[in-house]
Amino acid sequence: MADSGSLSGASRASGSARRPVPGGRAGRPRYDCDVLVVGGGIVGLATAHALRAARPGLAVTVLEKEPGPARHQTGRNSGVIHSGVYYRPGSLKARFAVTGGAELVSFCAEHDIPHALPGKVIVATSRAELPRLGELARRARSNRVPVRELGPAALARREPHVRGLAALHVQNTGVCDFTAVADRLGTMTDLRGDSAVLAVDRRPGKGVAVRTARGEVLRARVMVNCAGLYSDRIARLAGDDPGLRIVPFRGEYYTLRPERAELVHGLVYPVPDPAFPFLGVHLTTGWDGQVHVGPNAVLAMAREGYRWSTCRPGELAESLGYPGVWRLAGRHWRAGAGELHRSLSRRAFTRAVRRLLPAVTESDLLPAPAGVRAQAVLPDGTLADDFRITEGPHTVHVLNAPSPAATACFPIGREVADRVLRQL
Repeated sequence: MADSGSLSGASRASGSARRPVPGGRAGRPRYDCDVLVVGGGIVGLATAHALRAARPGLAVTVLEKEPGPARHQTGRNSGVIHSGVYYRPGSLKARFAVTGGAELVSFCAEHDIPHALPGKVIVATSRAELPRLGELARRARSNRVPVRELGPAALARREPHVRGLAALHVQNTGVCDFTAVADRLGTMTDLRGDSAVLAVDRRPGKGVAVRTARGEVLRARVMVNCAGLYSDRIARLAGDDPGLRIVPFRGEYYTLRPERAELVHGLVYPVPDPAFPFLGVHLTTGWDGQVHVGPNAVLAMAREGYRWSTCRPGELAESLGYPGVWRLAGRHWRAGAGELHRSLSRRAFTRAVRRLLPAVTESDLLPAPAGVRAQAVLPDGTLADDFRITEGPHTVHVLNAPSPAATACFPIGREVADRVLRQL
């Protein structure tokens, strides 16, 4: 991405159709739209949807650097509609996952998008995990998530091939086709692909001008930054200090061979380690019937580093030159070493799966596409543990929206839309 520069004299690409926004009287600028949303993932599209719902006459344009929507985090996750069981009571994640999950199911039903509500079990495989499982049950009830505690016999009836000392059955966990959700939302707004943002020019009282890779300059009253893996960069282009760095963590997946899919009936998760910020390797029966296994979490060598072979030296240097990364590594080096080992060794990955599913073998696991999580890391090495939405003049930035952001896309979109409308 290029550095920000003045766009006041930049020429516009000819032939592009734009609806003029009311304004342009003497001394006032004319706008191409009221709101520009940067990022065509599910959060950006849900934000555009919320803006149009709140004010139907509003002109909203979504800029996406790829040819179409949902090419990154939205289209590369495990497809889980999260329940809200893990998150700190009162946090945005807790509140938005509960309400967002219900809304997402209704949206899928209304638009004939594949989805299911199989529920999930969180399984304790050692006595040391039992107190943490109990704490999860208490947190779930604080968040108004319906759960039921299971002993070994009840767990075996629900998941015959899973072994554990106890489990928590989370009833409202589901799965859906998030790409199809994003595609449907994309048909409801002005979505422009191949429109990477190269520069942003913001002037007090005159809104924001954005130059794209298509050679266009678009002017808006407010810009919304939902750029995911590049959200901190877009904030800086606009002249706002995000106060954090997006660090990419690759999550690698396998799928079970189709003839072994009967080993898992729903969704099976381990009890998460409270000292490590990720949920651990789990098993998810997707809306398509495939059983997805994973992910692990390893530092990616590019913001879109979906393979070990993908390395962008500048982006890697950006991560490694950030003090927060080294402080994070110093705090979690042991767990991180385990994640790296499981990334490099299918045998080690299989051992992690066998804690939950003893019958699985190394040959049962087939490589599947990886995803990259856009994780906000603070300068002191801590992870931003909640959704983070900030504002500047004529801008709203969604700076931390990892899981469960896809589940929570509709309430996140409304929260962002409220902030935009206050600025308008």
